[in-house]
Amino acid sequence: MSIRPWRDIERRKSRQIMVGNVPVGGDAPISVQSMTNTDTGDAKATLKQIEEIAEAGADIVRVSCPDEASTAAMKEICAQSPVPIVADIHFHYKRGIEAAEAGAACLRINPGNIGNEKRVKEVIQAAKDHGCSMRIGVNGGSLEKHLLEKYGEPCPEAMVESALDHARILQDNDFHEFKISVKASDLFLTVAAYHGLADAIDCPLHLGVTEAGGARIGSIKSAIGMGSLLWAGIGDTIRVSLSADPVEEIKVGFDLLKSLGLRHRGVNIISCPSCARQGFDVIKTVEILEERLAHITTPMSLSVIGCVVNGPGEARETDVGFTGGGAESGMVYLRGMPDHKMQNKDMVDHLVSLVEKRAEEIEAVRSAAE
Repeated sequence: MSIRPWRDIERRKSRQIMVGNVPVGGDAPISVQSMTNTDTGDAKATLKQIEEIAEAGADIVRVSCPDEASTAAMKEICAQSPVPIVADIHFHYKRGIEAAEAGAACLRINPGNIGNEKRVKEVIQAAKDHGCSMRIGVNGGSLEKHLLEKYGEPCPEAMVESALDHARILQDNDFHEFKISVKASDLFLTVAAYHGLADAIDCPLHLGVTEAGGARIGSIKSAIGMGSLLWAGIGDTIRVSLSADPVEEIKVGFDLLKSLGLRHRGVNIISCPSCARQGFDVIKTVEILEERLAHITTPMSLSVIGCVVNGPGEARETDVGFTGGGAESGMVYLRGMPDHKMQNKDMVDHLVSLVEKRAEEIEAVRSAAE
């Protein structure tokens, strides 16, 4: 389906940097990332989780480096990871130097706790020496003391000032391969800070609502905060911060981008909330289909609607559709057109087969075009 003009999002023009082999900013797709929660010193466990996150679709994975055991393990982790690794550095600037030496693709530093300008310069030099990019990661909960004294509390102006002060240090040292984030747990503070930063600098922006909470509320807060920014064209890479399995962060991240038409991965299932008109158990059917179709990464759409009120209309806009009817059967649609009837009891297996076939067709066309 073609994108209608009223659906277009004009992205903010940012310069592009590289995080390993992943372009961030410019006209590159918005990348999705998550973070491991294993003991980084346990390289085997950390790599296992990185592989799970990457399999879910992550472009980049961040790994915390709180001690020397962590950075010692980073050499093995970075060498074997299927995606670029960002080293998360707080307090101990030497961990940043060690992570760069170990092969990290990017170093994330926190202006609120990394230390004085001399220490930042040493990390910059390590990034230069080893081909790393950097992220200036400002957090509302760990702003510099002098900014809190100046503004009285965490506020958008304080967060933007923190970010720009550290960007200036990088630029003064002829280092330009950096992106910035200005995250807070407060939605209003986060969104306002990103808008201010987007107007003030042209570097790529890493979006996130930090400490968003558990899977349900965290997904909602992230969708409101990041969704409004992305809709405004702001954001080049995202991380959904959830107190949940990191794989869930990737799923929510892609769902967020998919909902805005900014990036597509896997099957977009359009389904109704169900009511007394439903010709089959919509909720249970969708749950099963989501699980059965999780292996498909090809962008495509499937509509599963319980009755004929909206079913035919939704099916006209999807690759495959099923609309409930009477007599324990419904209509199957292919590429928007009614094709054949199907018994409800056979619906799931049949739809999975049709979606897999359609995915193969789409991939064949894509391969021929290349």
